[in-house]
Amino acid sequence: MTNLGEGTERPVLKRVPVPPARRRLSEQAGLREVMGQFATGITVLTAGGEEGHGMTANSFTSVSLEPPMVLCCVSRAARMHTAIVSAGGYAVSVLSGGQRELARYFADWRRPAGLAQFDSVEWTPGPLTGAPLLSGALAWVECELAEIYEGGDHSIFLGRVLASSRSTGTDTLVFYNGGYHHIDGRVRATA
Repeated sequence: MTNLGEGTERPVLKRVPVPPARRRLSEQAGLREVMGQFATGITVLTAGGEEGHGMTANSFTSVSLEPPMVLCCVSRAARMHTAIVSAGGYAVSVLSGGQRELARYFADWRRPAGLAQFDSVEWTPGPLTGAPLLSGALAWVECELAEIYEGGDHSIFLGRVLASSRSTGTDTLVFYNGGYHHIDGRVRATA
């Protein structure tokens, strides 16, 4: 059993292997397993303003260098969706290898709502957006919202990059096969 706090417990679920002949890619669970084989970086998306919010996300990518643009995908049911639309932009903190607990914190729906969720973490307001930029991250990007595209149950937020910076760190945090992993950026793959 996993304790959820306040005396509430739920059973720990175990994944039962499915024979390859029975796996179907069209099912959401099957697609989740397939996509789990694609390692992605971990970011925390943030928005400032009255609807200020933060959210762990691995659905983030560069779109264009000229003009500088990035995108992130957010469920339309998520509080982050409303926060980005309300603020008219967002910031991205690319997490370092030692920030696993920070990733978990911003993925936990039980954290405080609004800007109060940032009370227990170190951050500075983005100089152009006011969105929280998390201390200790590898890199930061501030964006104004350029376009919103429908993408199934998510929205694709295309952001025009207003500012970007990076730290001197090299260790990164990635998500792969359902878990967080630390990668030492000084180690290079060999051919």
